[in-house]
Amino acid sequence: MSTDTPADDGTQDPGKAALQEQIDELREELAAVKDDDADAPKRMTIIATKGTLDMAYPPLILASTAAAFGWDVTVFHTFWGLEILHEERSKELGLSSVGNPNMPVPNAIAALPGMDRMTTWMMNRRIEDNDTATIEELVDTSLEMGVELQACQMTQDLMDYDESEYYEGVTTGVGAATALEHMADADIQLLV
Repeated sequence: MSTDTPADDGTQDPGKAALQEQIDELREELAAVKDDDADAPKRMTIIATKGTLDMAYPPLILASTAAAFGWDVTVFHTFWGLEILHEERSKELGLSSVGNPNMPVPNAIAALPGMDRMTTWMMNRRIEDNDTATIEELVDTSLEMGVELQACQMTQDLMDYDESEYYEGVTTGVGAATALEHMADADIQLLV
């Protein structure tokens, strides 16, 4: 329905004119907000919850790639995801052979003693043969690019982690409320 419709007496309805004026003002304000947002970098928050070799790569690859595009990136590590931030343990992350549908080993064989070590060795060899970045290199690259790698304080206390054993530059003492705040402000939120 057009707002230019004349009233019964041939003039424009004052209520409709006022409404149209408010709509025009809101459109201008929205356009100004969009213009302001266009200059701000995109924000991404990733929640890393797993500390296996195959699950350490996705948050670090996504974080470092987004940072290379100029995005503001935060990765909140909780529960086993803290293993990624531990400078020594991150170099020894393993794979779980059982229950992984893409593992080239049937579950009956994967459950045998030593299979996790063997599949981890195979994956590490593949990483090395393909000249793929290690977890340590991805952590260092992410930190150098300004990615904020956060350690969940509650998990740190629960699992008795020592923050002095994290990579230099890791943000410690972060709680769930801070993580939620980052997620609420982010353009992209991922749970890995």
